[in-house]
Amino acid sequence: MFIGAHGGITFLTRQRKGFLGFSGLAGFARNDESVYPYGTLTSYKVCITNMNKLLIICGPTATGKTKLAIDLAKKFNGEIVSADSRQVYRRMDIGTGKDISASSKFKVPAFAEALAGKQNSNLQIGYYEISGVKIWLLDIVKPDYKFNVADYKKCADMVLDDIWKRGKLPILVGGTGFYIKAVVDGIETMGVEPDWKLREQLSHCSIASLLAELKKIDPERSRRMNESDRQNPRRLVRTIEIAKWSRHFGESRLWRDKLRDSRIDSGPSFAQSYGGAQQVRMTTDLKPLFVGLIASNQFLYERIDQRVEERVRNGLEGEIRGLLANGYSFDNSALGNTLAYSEWKDYFNKKASEKEIIQKWKFDEHNYARRQLTWFRKNEKINWFDITKQNWQGKVERVVNNWYTNKKK
Repeated sequence: MFIGAHGGITFLTRQRKGFLGFSGLAGFARNDESVYPYGTLTSYKVCITNMNKLLIICGPTATGKTKLAIDLAKKFNGEIVSADSRQVYRRMDIGTGKDISASSKFKVPAFAEALAGKQNSNLQIGYYEISGVKIWLLDIVKPDYKFNVADYKKCADMVLDDIWKRGKLPILVGGTGFYIKAVVDGIETMGVEPDWKLREQLSHCSIASLLAELKKIDPERSRRMNESDRQNPRRLVRTIEIAKWSRHFGESRLWRDKLRDSRIDSGPSFAQSYGGAQQVRMTTDLKPLFVGLIASNQFLYERIDQRVEERVRNGLEGEIRGLLANGYSFDNSALGNTLAYSEWKDYFNKKASEKEIIQKWKFDEHNYARRQLTWFRKNEKINWFDITKQNWQGKVERVVNNWYTNKKK
């Protein structure tokens, strides 16, 4: 018999031979409700049932995803996991909209210290707290690190395991659909390593040139791309990269196995690979709930424009100057391919005025919101909520509550 703690609640347990215990949840000897960590057998069963539940809040930029996530985290004992491909960069705060107060300090938990000195010491996993809610996977790398979806999935797996282990609900929040897909479904091509030499060669090519190159290498792959991806240079470059890799290695069993092993339902977790905390995902079957936030284009454009103006007032130009002064440039870091930063290159090169830059930034944000919607609308699992409608947040809470407490609709 020993005294343990789980989810901030102290409890008394007995372990006996033959009873399967969980990491973070010890096995129990009898059905006496007094020994269960949440006070009753019923609540204990709810905790076990919810072990692999994942709430996903997605949608286009400027819909208030993070604010909703914080509110839901407070109601459902949750923690937020960011799914934003730009907020992973340190010191790029204002333009990416991290909205972290100066008083909030970055904390690295014990399990994440396993990264130090291991295979990739560039990655820093930790969390901030906003309104008492932990927000993970911000500020993972320096601006000049070439972060990719494989890096993200490794970090996300590690954090999700830890959150589940502590009996809390992970809430995946963001507008980077590819990152969300990597966590929920896995991505077979994640096993294809980036070809940085090829990317450099293609970095100055037009969209038309990239499309022609892809069609020459793999006409079928080119045909399957949707219109949004066909207009996205980064997606085109990555698709060319994968097409070249596939042509070189073919479909050998060795490489099929490598791709399969990158999926969410395979092998040891990132924490185990790095010799970190000894947590194990309870089951490979995720139980996700998708909540999508949406509004009319006109409503979103007005919000985006207001937010752009606010970030200019908050000192984005000075933030970029600071990064440039510390050796980062538009050519050697994420400054060159990140919305809200890349637009300023011509301003610092004295080729455009601040007014022109801000207007271009707004248009780029509008275009980005449309691309995000195109991506997410392909996912039929998303429950959509129009943020311009009355009591939309109350409706979200009811849907989440029914899912989380296993109630039927």
